[in-house]
Amino acid sequence: MFAFIARQPILDRDKDVFAYELLFRDGKGGSFPDLDSDKAKYIANRFHTLGLDDICGEKKSFINFSSDTIISRFPTTLNPETVVVELDENPFLQSGLLEACQHIKQLGFKLAIDDPMMMSGKHEIFPLIDIVKVDVSKARYEVIEKNIPRFLDSNIKLVAEQVDSHTDFNNCRDLGFDFFQGYFFATPEARIQRQLPASKMNLVDLMGESSNSNFDLNRINQIIERDAALSYLLLKFINNPTINKRYKITSLKHALAYMGEVEIKKFIALLSLANLGDDKPLELIHMSLVRAKFFDLLSQERKLNTDPPVGFLVGLFSLLDALLDQSMPDILKQLPLTDDVNTALLGKSNEFNHYLSLARAFESALWLNVIKQSRELNIDQKHLHSLYNQAIVWGNGVRNTISSYFPRPVLKQ
Repeated sequence: MFAFIARQPILDRDKDVFAYELLFRDGKGGSFPDLDSDKAKYIANRFHTLGLDDICGEKKSFINFSSDTIISRFPTTLNPETVVVELDENPFLQSGLLEACQHIKQLGFKLAIDDPMMMSGKHEIFPLIDIVKVDVSKARYEVIEKNIPRFLDSNIKLVAEQVDSHTDFNNCRDLGFDFFQGYFFATPEARIQRQLPASKMNLVDLMGESSNSNFDLNRINQIIERDAALSYLLLKFINNPTINKRYKITSLKHALAYMGEVEIKKFIALLSLANLGDDKPLELIHMSLVRAKFFDLLSQERKLNTDPPVGFLVGLFSLLDALLDQSMPDILKQLPLTDDVNTALLGKSNEFNHYLSLARAFESALWLNVIKQSRELNIDQKHLHSLYNQAIVWGNGVRNTISSYFPRPVLKQ
């Protein structure tokens, strides 16, 4: 029953994904929806539905529940090993809630609470809380600094919310927060402008070939042969069960015969991006993967020309500025991409501007924007949810392949 949903990553101090907070379209304020049985059956029968494992992969899920749901309709089918129960902000006036939380704890769930005021340790719910979330855009710095030791001494983990810049992340990390929610990792860091390193030029060449309408197998083989690791990783990607469940691919020529030019173009672009961003949080690559598949599905739905796979490439490269810490115009001057891809990445294509607005709406649970873009693109909004869900599942599968071969970046202390 999780078809209409958004997810937002919660990262740890090393910028690895610890969990995803799930935001439900049919629930008040994004909380777990209280659906009657008829509506639940209707959704299950008509629309593509996902389980939590499909949405979050192997990560934990933070799910917000209303007080009423926790007291009388809590879904005990959820797995306490993977789900963190998040309480509404200041819900403690309701009779019976404390006893319900005690019962949920006995079932093995961890409890989290949004608490911008950082509750008193004398509050009766305090001993039950495992995680406290603080909106750092609203809480005063001196209040946070004063109260953090009390939570850390009680072995309560702290999540900083609305962390939207690298400065915010570093400040919250220094304060002692354990986890960080916000899209700081998807923004460029302020650095002295730099050219792409010479060691990455093989990847740049591959990116150019992926956007070319012609396919020169010999040319791609020459590029990949310069770096044995590239060839190895390409075959690993292509043999990912998410993409290819039937045949063992043993060479690029074999892959071309089996998958065709368009799919090979997608995967050499994917391979290039993963290597270009090997010093960045994997979640940034993951967001790029989901966007790539989503834009590709939208392009097919809109019956656009898909050779070269412009939609896929635009989605995949849409976060290049954050991956390379440069402005998009400066990056594109260094990459041999086609005019169609460049135009879209510079925000000059109405078609792809709609795609990007839609992706951001799903990423941030801006449901009214989903409805608006549904009308602009003339695609049923429920079908858009299905396409985005497909992109999430695909991105999860490819991410699992990538994560085995790219060590996480070492952060400066």
